[in-house]
Amino acid sequence: MKANKLPAKKEIVIRALHTTQGQGLDVYAFFIKGADIVRVADISRVDRDESEVLKGFQRPEIRSHVRGIVDYLNQGDVLFPNAIILAMSPQVRFTASRGTRPTGDEGLAQAGTLTIPINEAGQRVAWIVDGQQRSLALAQVTNRNVAVPVVGFVSDSLDLQRQQFILVNKARPLPSRLINELLPETSGIQLPKDLSARKVPSEICNLLNRDPESPFFKLIKRPSDRSDAAAIVTDTAVITMIRNSMNNPLGALAPYKASAREGADVTSMYRLLLNFWTAVKNTFPEAWGRDPRHSRLMHSAGIEAMGVLMDRIYARFSDTDGTYEAIKKELERVAPACRWTKGHWETLGVAWNEIQSTPRDIKKLQDALVRAYTTSPPK
Repeated sequence: MKANKLPAKKEIVIRALHTTQGQGLDVYAFFIKGADIVRVADISRVDRDESEVLKGFQRPEIRSHVRGIVDYLNQGDVLFPNAIILAMSPQVRFTASRGTRPTGDEGLAQAGTLTIPINEAGQRVAWIVDGQQRSLALAQVTNRNVAVPVVGFVSDSLDLQRQQFILVNKARPLPSRLINELLPETSGIQLPKDLSARKVPSEICNLLNRDPESPFFKLIKRPSDRSDAAAIVTDTAVITMIRNSMNNPLGALAPYKASAREGADVTSMYRLLLNFWTAVKNTFPEAWGRDPRHSRLMHSAGIEAMGVLMDRIYARFSDTDGTYEAIKKELERVAPACRWTKGHWETLGVAWNEIQSTPRDIKKLQDALVRAYTTSPPK
């Protein structure tokens, strides 16, 4: 007679310590079987839905990294004290233990029992903020009962989860492009000064890529892109161009950056960039929208160098004078000297496709564009 198979557990009950941090957020510290982490927590991959809304925050799985952790853990009795950080739904339940506190207890945490429901993938009550590669490895090891330390904070706020993900990974080799794409989605969250300075340029980069009226519409490659063959311009180049203009005291975007009393005027910055780059697109139609291998205008060097020319051109105008027509007229002064898709740059002595994304080449191209602009007569 066959024994009846026990029904799958619908929850995990573990001993835990509870405290609060921030604005009354519940935080728990506990140990859990390594194989159970992926049963209670989903991995929220960075991606965009059909409406171009950014979802998740985790980078793709690094299989070689996961394999290395699996090999290490399968060696036998190994030390693995590295804590996994989870964002947890309010569906988890904590029951405090009864009894008096030990003498000398400072009261920083309360012992008790934490109950974590087990749901289907995609509907789980926790999300991995830090430790996705370790969690994937722990699900594959021979010893599935490895006791793994976990720290979990209770919040359904995706903004807060992204903020913690960025802060945890900031000092590690997390791709800068991934941080840049996540930053605009962390609204209402206080960030360190260095990260805050990167937020506005990345937010404007998003706008340029999503707005059908933008010359960059769907041309900018972001980490969340999976198979958009039309995206040819790196977001790093666009963000660098914007940041350089904001940080240059004489830059076109500098008057609109955040001050001590007011936040950045993103709308005005975006309007100016839309105006300038639309004029660029229409001044060089044969070079616009082509792969950087076939057009150095769409290359990182071209984007950054044209950003410097933008600053120089707008320095001639007041806020009301820099119309599209006026900007295009200024760009036409430079056009005869440009060699974006063929020929040689006379002032540089190099072929059009010899320009690379090096500081030296970018600086030489900037100087060539500014020189062509300042030495050509106004039209």
